[in-house]
Amino acid sequence: QVQLVEFGGGLVQPGGSLRLSCAASGSIFSISAMGWYRQAPGKQRELVAAISIGGNPKVAHSVKDRFTISRDNAKSTAYLQMNSLKPEDTAVYYCNAHIETDTHGGVDYWGKGTLVTVSS
Repeated sequence: QVQLVEFGGGLVQPGGSLRLSCAASGSIFSISAMGWYRQAPGKQRELVAAISIGGNPKVAHSVKDRFTISRDNAKSTAYLQMNSLKPEDTAVYYCNAHIETDTHGGVDYWGKGTLVTVSS
């Protein structure tokens, strides 16, 4: 059984910062890509940032220069540092990871999401 748990959401004022964490646990053999998606009310889920096992990041244009993705492979954890937050960044942020277990090949797993609200 694999679980992804997100931490770090909350209420922040415009211009502020938050750091999200996503920890994977369970019978994990390896984790290739990890990523963050978000879904705002009434909108489709969109990719915010992703990072390969080697640490190669990909960041959406809408958050480029404000958000940074990183990971700690030893801790099976990905991070999303969000700076200069804007009201339009308000959304539920979901962690995604492509994980190989001891019984299954690569499968995409999702966390339950953490709410980020940017408001004054």
